[in-house]
Amino acid sequence: MAAAEALAGVALALGLYALLYYNFIKGATCKNETSLRGKTVLITGGNTGIGKATALDLARRGARIILACRDRRRGESAVYDIRRESGNNEVLFMSLDLASFKSVRAFAASFLKSEPRLDILINNAGVGSGSRSSDGFNLVFQVNHLSHFLLTHLLLERMKQCAPSRVVVVASKAHQTGKIDFQNIHKPVGGHLAGFQSYCNSKLANILYTRELANRLEGTNVTCYAVHPGLVKSDFFRHISVWLKPLFLPICWLFFRDTTNGAQTSIYCATEEGIEKYSGRYFANCRLHDPKPHARDDAVAKKLWEVSERMAGLVN
Repeated sequence: MAAAEALAGVALALGLYALLYYNFIKGATCKNETSLRGKTVLITGGNTGIGKATALDLARRGARIILACRDRRRGESAVYDIRRESGNNEVLFMSLDLASFKSVRAFAASFLKSEPRLDILINNAGVGSGSRSSDGFNLVFQVNHLSHFLLTHLLLERMKQCAPSRVVVVASKAHQTGKIDFQNIHKPVGGHLAGFQSYCNSKLANILYTRELANRLEGTNVTCYAVHPGLVKSDFFRHISVWLKPLFLPICWLFFRDTTNGAQTSIYCATEEGIEKYSGRYFANCRLHDPKPHARDDAVAKKLWEVSERMAGLVN
């Protein structure tokens, strides 16, 4: 009798988990079959996690894929995997270190010299911790926002020439607790809590940047979208403290999406026809969403743009 009750309990728990998974954890799937033949896609951080899953899907659609990654070994390994799984040999690695403005500028110059097209730019790479970049800024803020700001600026003219084209910025629901303190947002910090706050700040910056970028791109036929991928089991959490892993990893395994599901909204915003009128907006689960009110402040978005220009060395 006890064994039967135990089995019934396990069956009920599994049923409830399946209900939870398919209704709340897994997320929506991008269902369009848009072909990308003849298109070139650039993905930062495409060697692992959401970026790699996005690259694989877009490679299967026939696009030429450029993986812009810091780690050559992992980048070239990802190229091999994506070519093999997609049957598309137009997948290439290019070296890019977003912790260095010098690397961003060198990458952009090399890309523009070697690649005649850029149809879709996916600003996907991100870090969740770290202190100081090689340029002296908060590492998280530079990698997640400033360097992508600079990279997009340097490649934008090519995108205008190839229009209609798109910029997809991988943001996060973590923007909800983000703050834009112009006096301190760029300064290096120490400690886990301060590091996480930097991450939230950078994700808020992603959404505000996308809004202002859309305003500046009006009439160019280049559109842009910020996306929330959901909570995803990826290498993003590889630097979590050893003492936190026994608590965090089981929760991650049970309640976070896999990378394929986490990539769906990025894929949707890169490929879905008819969403151009929503340029500058925020998407989650392959649907339009409104971020928190402080992520819709156009005055702050405009000032962030101007501050970012100075920090990235685009103006004096």
